[in-house]
Amino acid sequence: KINLQVIGQYVDYLVNEQNVKNVFVNGTTGEGLSLSIQERKQLAEEWMYQGKDKLDHVIIHVGALNLPECQELARHAAAIGAGGIAVIAPFFFKPTNKDELVAFLQKVASEAPEVPFYYYHIPPLTGVKIRVEELLDGIKAQIPTFQGVKFSDTDLLDLAQCINKNETGEFEFLYGVDEQLLGALAVGANGAVGSTYNYLGRQTNLMLQAFAKPDFALAQQYQFLTGEFLNFVIKLGFGVAQTKAVMTFVSGIPMGPPRLPLVDASSEFIVKAKAKLDSIVWPNGD
Repeated sequence: KINLQVIGQYVDYLVNEQNVKNVFVNGTTGEGLSLSIQERKQLAEEWMYQGKDKLDHVIIHVGALNLPECQELARHAAAIGAGGIAVIAPFFFKPTNKDELVAFLQKVASEAPEVPFYYYHIPPLTGVKIRVEELLDGIKAQIPTFQGVKFSDTDLLDLAQCINKNETGEFEFLYGVDEQLLGALAVGANGAVGSTYNYLGRQTNLMLQAFAKPDFALAQQYQFLTGEFLNFVIKLGFGVAQTKAVMTFVSGIPMGPPRLPLVDASSEFIVKAKAKLDSIVWPNGD
């Protein structure tokens, strides 16, 4: 079951300990697609309530397998004052081309006509591999609230072509593959949404600062160390359940078990992952 009681503590932890002031609610790490519509609404409301005057932006993922549920969640997000909404492509009956996908997204975005809209591109999980570069052509005319893309794919060519097309800078490209963030920044990504920022947000912000200076050698150090940890845990088997376990031992906030069909991280994983993370010496002396 969802545990609303810890969200206030979670907000304070992100802001005070990780210097993270923007959240993406009901996404992959939050198991949004494993939750009921009512649960998703409750979580969205609690994040909005607890984040008031503490968080800068709350983007709520409202994607679902069917259009009416997406529209209901979009209306709800608008009603509670969300800073943005995001939608993945439906992944059972899939859109097969750009026009089908845009038609679906437009039907959702139109239910929240004042709220910035993001397409959540995550082909490894949806199987929808329509290139974002292609999707962008003419999208603003069909979806006036279109703000950008949460780009969770390793295809930096597609991302670079998107940014090259975005000459006026009207769209935002938030990158979602944490171990490749520095590469995405180099081709022009202007933000990131990812699971590791729950517990490595401070170090990632320092990497962003180093990149902006620019101090590329320092930025590389941060990226390589994040990659060293992720490479280690991926070999052990790393997914949402394991992310919850890492977040629990780093933050002290009980993230709880995942919902079936996912199963809880093993005690062996927790011991090894904690030892590895503790062994990393970050450039800022942590």
